[in-house]
Amino acid sequence: MINVLIVDDHESVRDTLREMFERMEGFHVAGSIPSAAMAEPCCRRWQPDLVLMDVCTEGGASGLEAARAIKQQWPQIKIIVMSGFDEITYAPRARDIGAEGFVYKHRSLEQFREAVQQVLRGETVFPEPKTLPLPNGDAPLTEREMEVLRLLCKPMTTSEIAAELFIAESTVKYHKAQMLAKTGFTRSVDLAFYMITNGWINPRY
Repeated sequence: MINVLIVDDHESVRDTLREMFERMEGFHVAGSIPSAAMAEPCCRRWQPDLVLMDVCTEGGASGLEAARAIKQQWPQIKIIVMSGFDEITYAPRARDIGAEGFVYKHRSLEQFREAVQQVLRGETVFPEPKTLPLPNGDAPLTEREMEVLRLLCKPMTTSEIAAELFIAESTVKYHKAQMLAKTGFTRSVDLAFYMITNGWINPRY
């Protein structure tokens, strides 16, 4: 029997996923909770085999941070991160944390079921990397540039970004210059504003 923990701030989503697992042979929903802040103690109590973890949960608790903590303590627990937003950094960050999958919540239940089966077979399930739709056309930013851009949107200063990523301030400035050259913006604050207002980066999570 595969024990499942569902973490999502929308009751309707939790109920739909619970019903999906109840119709799947060999699954048991050990718990269904609205906040990622409750995920660690619930994992300690119920020892789930699989966690479906929303990124943005009740009370502002980050599902990505909860997933990181769970993986550090119980690396055997498989995690599929979910989001209803087209935020471009969630999927690669979920992969970096060690999650086995990432699924957009607008996908069909059949695609959710298939993702679950793939992960339980030992596979990983992630969407194709997204490019940024910018005024000068799609701009392929590197992984490091995306990390710098996400922290820039928080917002963090050059020195704070350098400390967060364990790199020199001059390196942060170089990445900023590269991003501006690729995207056609003249100021990094304008680039950050564009990313946030268009929903491509959510500075809260």
